[in-house]
Amino acid sequence: MTTDALDRQVPSDGFHVFDTTLRDGAQREGINLTVADKLTIARHLDDFGVGFIEGGWPGANPRDTEFFQRARTEIAFRHAQLVAFGATRKAGADVAADPQVRALIDSGAPVVTIVAKSHDRHVELALRTTLEENLAMVRDTVAHLRAHGRRVFVDCEHFFDGYAANPGYALDVVRAAHEAGADVVVLCDTNGGMLPARVQAVVRTVLADTGARLGIHAQDDTGCAVANTLAAVDGGATHVQCTANGYGERVGNANLFPVVAALELKYDRRVLPAGALTEMTRISHAIAEVVNLTPDTHQPYVGVSAFAHKGGLHASAIKVDPDLYQHIDPERVGNSMRMLVSDMAGRASIELKGKELGYDLADRDLVGRIVERVKERELAGFTYEAADASFELLLRDEVNGRPQRFFRLESWRTITDQRPDGSMENEATVRIWAKGERVLASGEGNGPVNALDRALRTGLERTFPELARLQLVDYKVRILAGRHGTQSTTRVLITTSDGAAEWSTVGVADNVIAASWQALDDAYTYGLLRAGLRPTD
Repeated sequence: MTTDALDRQVPSDGFHVFDTTLRDGAQREGINLTVADKLTIARHLDDFGVGFIEGGWPGANPRDTEFFQRARTEIAFRHAQLVAFGATRKAGADVAADPQVRALIDSGAPVVTIVAKSHDRHVELALRTTLEENLAMVRDTVAHLRAHGRRVFVDCEHFFDGYAANPGYALDVVRAAHEAGADVVVLCDTNGGMLPARVQAVVRTVLADTGARLGIHAQDDTGCAVANTLAAVDGGATHVQCTANGYGERVGNANLFPVVAALELKYDRRVLPAGALTEMTRISHAIAEVVNLTPDTHQPYVGVSAFAHKGGLHASAIKVDPDLYQHIDPERVGNSMRMLVSDMAGRASIELKGKELGYDLADRDLVGRIVERVKERELAGFTYEAADASFELLLRDEVNGRPQRFFRLESWRTITDQRPDGSMENEATVRIWAKGERVLASGEGNGPVNALDRALRTGLERTFPELARLQLVDYKVRILAGRHGTQSTTRVLITTSDGAAEWSTVGVADNVIAASWQALDDAYTYGLLRAGLRPTD
């Protein structure tokens, strides 16, 4: 997507997409962002086109203070405004002398979000002040920030629980913020216990009773954060607070990507710059990499399985028209359709998967043989929906009428020696044939499979120097149901990379090393095919 495309017709201020990944999202267990991480994520979010990026709480910790200092000079925001987060002044204090309010102004952020108590019980027990003083804290802080030229949003913490307990006081907090000059008053489902119908009803009532511009901040403790956010929009909210990939405390926040996709594609409400939605899958995965969490494969819209089809009935329909089993065209969000091959597959699944891989499977007998072979091998424990490369090799073998291989195994052997000091030595020997020559090679490793991998590389790299680029990036072992204990059948999945792409291969055997050999054999064969070589055997 070009810069010009992103800059066209930036959405108006009539609807806000507010991202709080850098503050609320960072509270997820297992996420620990450096300043450099936060700057990188902020750039991704700005590229995506969100209107506001909440960067953290300046003054609360040195990292957030540094982030705001660096963001002002290191990021040229094209779409987003940077937001500083803080609290109302302390009870009984002078707002002008409150150091954390001063830190919000010193951050240089043009927008400030302050959190305010809207549940009477929290005011009395947590703040240990009176209900009237809490209202004064809201009014004073908003007015002070506005006087310093800041746009102000107010997050009404625990609003929905507070409204249920004492609706009159919860509404007083909203009015205090609105009348003091807050641009948006955000109703927060802090405990995440709300359901959509109730959210919509409360938002509609609060809007009618106060006239304030309302926003929604939903936690996901009932699994309804996205639905609650959209319900609030139905009730009249025009400001949605979300986090990338739903990161957040406990089980997370409303997920930015399905919320935005629903607004754009289901509500026909343009909330991103033109063309930005097609970057959604890339942005989601890029942010997951920064926070060092594996992207959720089944996440709506952006997961690799979001448009994956396995059942034969689905495949038959998709062959006629993909829209029959897809709610949108995946390309609209930068994703793609995938056909999975398994023992549930029928002819249509195989034909579509073959087409996806570049093969025209017009021969019905050929398709029938492939279907039967897949079902036979999956009955034995193989899984091709997780090993596309192994399936493509199976497909090539059937299309060409014989195995397509660069080398042929004669034998392999592994030896593990346990030393008196507890250390182990692992050695493997392989005997293989490649380009008409018999090759004998050995290797040592930190385990028998690693030793086998090194032996195979040693034996083949002189003949196939392309193998030097390959790297094993993931190795998974699963004991299959059936026989128990040490007699169980083992399935091995290996993911390999050549620096440009990754592919997965599978092996199944009674022996974990034998299963690993099968997966390694497929991995290297596929890698050589990707390098443009043609089998000679």
